[in-house]
Amino acid sequence: MKRVFSLLLGLSALPVLLALAPPPAPAQAPSQPSDKMGKIHGQVINPTGQPQGGGTVSLSTDGGHTLDFTFPVDSTGNYSGEAKPGTYTLVYRAADTPEGKMVDSIRGIKIVAGQDLDQDDDMSRQDYINNMTADEKRQLDELKKQNSEALKANQLINALNADLRAVSQDKKDLDGASGTAAQQLGPNASKADLDAKVNEIKTAKYTDIQSLMTKDTGLKPDEALLWVNLGFAQAGLKDYDDAIASYKKALDLESASKKPRMAVIGQANAGLGEIYARQGKVPEANAAYDAAAKADPTDAPLFLRNEAVIFYQENNNAAEAAAADEAIKIDPNQAILYYIKGQGLVASATIDPKTQRIVLPPDCVAAYEKYLELAPDGAYANEVAGILQQAGEKVSSSYKASKSH
Repeated sequence: MKRVFSLLLGLSALPVLLALAPPPAPAQAPSQPSDKMGKIHGQVINPTGQPQGGGTVSLSTDGGHTLDFTFPVDSTGNYSGEAKPGTYTLVYRAADTPEGKMVDSIRGIKIVAGQDLDQDDDMSRQDYINNMTADEKRQLDELKKQNSEALKANQLINALNADLRAVSQDKKDLDGASGTAAQQLGPNASKADLDAKVNEIKTAKYTDIQSLMTKDTGLKPDEALLWVNLGFAQAGLKDYDDAIASYKKALDLESASKKPRMAVIGQANAGLGEIYARQGKVPEANAAYDAAAKADPTDAPLFLRNEAVIFYQENNNAAEAAAADEAIKIDPNQAILYYIKGQGLVASATIDPKTQRIVLPPDCVAAYEKYLELAPDGAYANEVAGILQQAGEKVSSSYKASKSH
């Protein structure tokens, strides 16, 4: 299971809205009666130049004193509705605008039967700004500055999130590298060719992630998640020193934040644990994986399982048996852990000089038997049963030998 994270940032600017009395009613030609209705739609823009959500847009025939047709403004500032043909004043009122007041008005709005008028209410227009007091204008200038900075930051965050989505896809492609290689080379490909193709695919994906995250850590060096992904790619390319530095950078940043994301801390520690395990640094690996499990208990079974698997891959028998034992304590129903534990212990098996049978350590027998109990048809069932039989041990009755054996 992998977690996908995104970076989030929101605009901090708030609109400056005035409450104005309706202007005197303009002289208008009376509306012509019609059985047909016209339509109107548009968007309300606040003085900062951003959409203004909430409130209402109304059409008035007397300059805003009477609201003849009223339409709600949605959260994105958009409104739409129908009205009888005629010439109106468009009135915008916020949700908290006092009775008899308005925020803005636009005269000369003509509704035509059978037509849909596109009419925005843009309060960033100069004549609206001119009606503000000097203090309100100063507030608006400050908000525009804040908004500009927030928009730039959001553009960066959007770009970073796009890269993180690309990294997530690359990780899925890494998981599926074996299947992709088999599909590309066909059923007659040799193991050597398949292994070479898998390595080629993985190298390309790790390199892509490294390139994206090197760029992004330069753009936003204070984001721990980017450093975690950079460390992941560097570790995949076996640039272990650089990967360790990236993971430690992530840990320093996240640990110092006001609200540390424990899942990110867990991933960084697990990344360090894998590197140390592959380097044969058992105490360091154990400490890193323990820290990962402590930081993110939800993923603790995954972290400790991976520790056992990596020690198994590295043929570190004592470490793999011990790691599997720790993982079993918190998740005793994963059959693979008992196989790994057994494989770690079987290295200590001896040969009885009299019977020439394999003498397995007691814990090894128990681990193998538990594996067969949990996975009688598992991938390693025949291998485990064969080892037990060679040792003269009784094989679980739930195990059935494959027909090919």
